[in-house]
Amino acid sequence: MEPVKLERPFFVVNPKSYLYGEDLLELARYTDALAERYDVQVLFTAQLIDLPAVIAECPHLIPCAQYMESLTPGRGMGHVLPEALAAAGVKATFLNHAELPLTVHELALTIQRAREVGIVTVVCADSVEEGRAIAQLHPDVMVCELNSLIGTGQVAGEDYMRGSTEAVKAISPETLVLQAAGIHSGQNVYDAIMCGADASGGTSGIVAAEDPHAVLDDMFAALDRARAEIAATIEAEG
Repeated sequence: MEPVKLERPFFVVNPKSYLYGEDLLELARYTDALAERYDVQVLFTAQLIDLPAVIAECPHLIPCAQYMESLTPGRGMGHVLPEALAAAGVKATFLNHAELPLTVHELALTIQRAREVGIVTVVCADSVEEGRAIAQLHPDVMVCELNSLIGTGQVAGEDYMRGSTEAVKAISPETLVLQAAGIHSGQNVYDAIMCGADASGGTSGIVAAEDPHAVLDDMFAALDRARAEIAATIEAEG
């Protein structure tokens, strides 16, 4: 299976374990409508058991597992098999999130297994230094987010966003960079893209908001505004 080709700027909605079942699907359907309206690529994560419903009902989303392992078909009771995800229509997976970190050895193996089955890898890094190290594995996407800011509503400063993005690109230019920790508003999304990130997204800033739909509306509009301004700049520089 050929992996999805991501184009900047794209977006990630990652409900983690906040939502499941019908509540998760309701948010997925709304996000799907926004993805279609704005013609933007959106990775949407879900519990493994909910991913088939997201795949069936939300054709404009890129279904994304929250975790995957490096095992091959055979023994492996209770583990997450890459081939099973691919066969179900899953197109991407997070790896090395702060809530589920991997050893370097296992991360390298899992990235390779993802390549074999055509699944896009979205790999998390806590610091600029860790970002440089993981970039040597050439993941498809790097999430450069300070673990200390996850779920706090505090966003990394411009220096960190630019520095971490540039550090990854210096080693792996083809790797796309997502800035996400603490993102909770359209302005946060706009700032991340204008600081050089290829993507942004959120979890608690969306799902724990009083009105998640309104937050998503704001974020998608901001992403679209950033995309338009970048395109205008490129055209002007000709």
